[in-house]
Amino acid sequence: MSARTLAAAVAALLIFPAAAHASAPITCSNTDLMPAADNVEQIRDAVLCLHNQIRQQHNLPRLAENSKLQKAGTTHSNEMVDEGYFDHTAPDGTTFVDRILGARYAKRNGDWTIGENLAWGTGDMSTPAGVMQAWMNSSGHKANILKRSYKELGIGIRLGTPSDAGVGVTISAEFGAKS
Repeated sequence: MSARTLAAAVAALLIFPAAAHASAPITCSNTDLMPAADNVEQIRDAVLCLHNQIRQQHNLPRLAENSKLQKAGTTHSNEMVDEGYFDHTAPDGTTFVDRILGARYAKRNGDWTIGENLAWGTGDMSTPAGVMQAWMNSSGHKANILKRSYKELGIGIRLGTPSDAGVGVTISAEFGAKS
């Protein structure tokens, strides 16, 4: 390689740094998997992957999985199925903010932003792809998925729905960012 060719290549990298660091498109596995007792982790991984795939398509940073947010989401999904309700606020008045702070994700007086998407479904609507399609077809849920300031995600999954603990799945996606 001549010095002139090398200089041109270096100049191209300086002018187009995004192209030099562009990541390959995210591909997700198990997106059509029906939730079952032996595949909850695969479902969780697929839902996280689909969030990041959609965010990549919109030039947004990936969300990192967070165990404290997952704990808050799992607690809520379990409660909704066990107590037969579907809402961001529990019958006792506990809000998603209370749950996320209770999971010690952030301090009440800290600098943070959080959000929550809920879903339950049976059949095709219980698959990761079905849940994500429903969320992307809802302006409020889509806004959470595409909110640039979110950095982390915890996905709480419970087999069963608020109306029938024997079928489907209930999912709580807890979004967050803190400084």
